[in-house]
Amino acid sequence: MIVKYFENKKKVVILPFKTMKTMKKLALILFLGVFSISVNAQENETKTDGPAFKFETETIDYGKIEKNANGVREFVFTNVGTEPLVISNVKGSCGCTVPTKPDGPIMPGEKGVIKVKYATSRVGGFSKTVTITSNATEPRKVVRIKGIVLKPETASVVEKQKSVLSNL
Repeated sequence: MIVKYFENKKKVVILPFKTMKTMKKLALILFLGVFSISVNAQENETKTDGPAFKFETETIDYGKIEKNANGVREFVFTNVGTEPLVISNVKGSCGCTVPTKPDGPIMPGEKGVIKVKYATSRVGGFSKTVTITSNATEPRKVVRIKGIVLKPETASVVEKQKSVLSNL
């Protein structure tokens, strides 16, 4: 260790090169230790013992759609669990909502799709649920669809407004 004194009698300590290398190594080891703990904690949060859902979205908003428009939408999910996910049943809250379950099990880490067809022949707002029954850690899962089906003349007015705006 080198000690230098200045005119105003302030003492400055200069560490030797070997001590600086040791401190850099110690700082690097501490940083890597904290980083590996945080990465491990994130991995543990995403994995669940047994099968488990993680949906991209649990509510699909159709927005404003025309009467008799295509009413098919998809709920995309990932099995974030450690075992295969088997969906035994999907049921809409009424006859106007018809869900379709995936065939076969969804393996851990894989994506699956539940298709939902809403009968857009009914004019007005809607908010429906789809109940999913499976072997997941949460055996009953409810997802939602919502939107507004416009009357035919209302839909044509909206289209006219769009065409007028696009001509500007």
